[in-house]
Amino acid sequence: MKEEAQKSPAKNVVEFREICKYFPGVRALDRISFRAESGQVYAFVGENGAGKSTLLKILNGDYTMTSGKVLLNGREQHFTCPKDAIEAGISVIYQERQVILDMTVAENVFLGSWARGKDRLIDYNRMLAETRKVIEEFGVSIDPAARVRTLSTAHQQMVEIMKAYIRNAKVIAFDEPTASLTDNEIDVLFRIIRKLRAQGKIVFYVSHRMKELEQIVDRVIVFKDGQLVAEVDRQECTNQDLIRMMVGRDLGDLFQSLERSDSIGETILEVRDLCNYYVKNVSFELHRGEILGFSGLVGAGRTELMRSIYGADPTLSGTVLLGGKKIENRSPAQAIANGIALCPEDRKEQGIIPTLSVGMNISISVLKRLRNACLLIDAKRETQLIEGGIRQFKIRTPNAQKKILELSGGNQQKAVVARAHETNPDVIILDEPTKGIDVGAKSEFYKMICEYARMGKGVILISSELPEIIGLSDRIIVMREGRVTGEISREDATEELILQYAMLGGD
Repeated sequence: MKEEAQKSPAKNVVEFREICKYFPGVRALDRISFRAESGQVYAFVGENGAGKSTLLKILNGDYTMTSGKVLLNGREQHFTCPKDAIEAGISVIYQERQVILDMTVAENVFLGSWARGKDRLIDYNRMLAETRKVIEEFGVSIDPAARVRTLSTAHQQMVEIMKAYIRNAKVIAFDEPTASLTDNEIDVLFRIIRKLRAQGKIVFYVSHRMKELEQIVDRVIVFKDGQLVAEVDRQECTNQDLIRMMVGRDLGDLFQSLERSDSIGETILEVRDLCNYYVKNVSFELHRGEILGFSGLVGAGRTELMRSIYGADPTLSGTVLLGGKKIENRSPAQAIANGIALCPEDRKEQGIIPTLSVGMNISISVLKRLRNACLLIDAKRETQLIEGGIRQFKIRTPNAQKKILELSGGNQQKAVVARAHETNPDVIILDEPTKGIDVGAKSEFYKMICEYARMGKGVILISSELPEIIGLSDRIIVMREGRVTGEISREDATEELILQYAMLGGD
């Protein structure tokens, strides 16, 4: 009887009818209509700015739609804030963490619905006990009484997922949830999603990673330029079919078609025996016109190494030479003045200045250069610089005054690179530049990286995607636990060899 009850025709159903959302100068969603039923995982795919996250924000009450209807189990919904959506049984988990850092894990998990006893006082013991059960079910090592601030980025993301899980929502949406998770944590997440599907939940899943779609998705909703262009069974289409629908063309082999630097020049950057609190005695050389890849597993020390070179973190010992001359970057400003630029891994926390406009995010590193004789910013020159950056990097924005936080992740990333470009660096460090970027935008970034090398600059590329690091790099340095464990030429690079150095230290 229990099995029959589970197969009952009573289902949860979400319907989107003719959803439109307009921003000044932008049609973010144009008549989106489809129906989603319980017990299914629906992937939202499309290029950055295609409308995926906008639809989720309407579902979550962050945005109000310009026109259209959202129905849950046949009843029209009017959400004016996320609290309305939560009370209706909808939870949306965004890529950007929405936890309160100075609260405990248990307090975050029960946020908005803290358990209370008969005396109406908060029952912390009950919250701790129930959170501990969920943690054990997830199979992760987290203390429910720990402050969220003390957790790793990945564990903070898991707390966000637990928060939605414990609400027992009818509809759960994930917006790029694996961006900061390790492979083991991704396996845990997928196990939870399969369980949600078996419980009859409706699951929406936004991701640019095709391998993830193969593992957990039933149906794929394809967005392009704010419109729904296809709804297909995942098993009935190939990855190449999906890419073609998303970008309107067959990308073919992205790496084979790239125009590469014809020759590698003299050494532009030399690092000797650099040590910081994590990196141990790292030495390497970077040449003009070279793309030098850095590979390794999570925690290998690649980002920590580059932050020291850039002056964002202190260096304990070692020497850095630029153009044969010793330099000491005690701050990012010094690094920029010396001709080194860094596009950081964490776009939200370290890359963009979210409260400023797109234009200000591009020009902020070179404001001194834009001063006139009266030491005031020359508005005309600044406007020319900003418009040139928007045009050159194809940043999709209605105008330069739009807040950068309102752009898609890919366009935010382009603005960060445009800012670095305006400092005219000899060395540009790109830390996970295509993280969370769709395949169409990746193609643009790959061309841009190769263009920097052809200009004679030294390019350092950090990437966790092995096809990307192999396809772009002239030479690859592999790190493990803060040390260099191997160096591989482009001709010899394979995924197996990189993983050998990354996991076993080349033994």
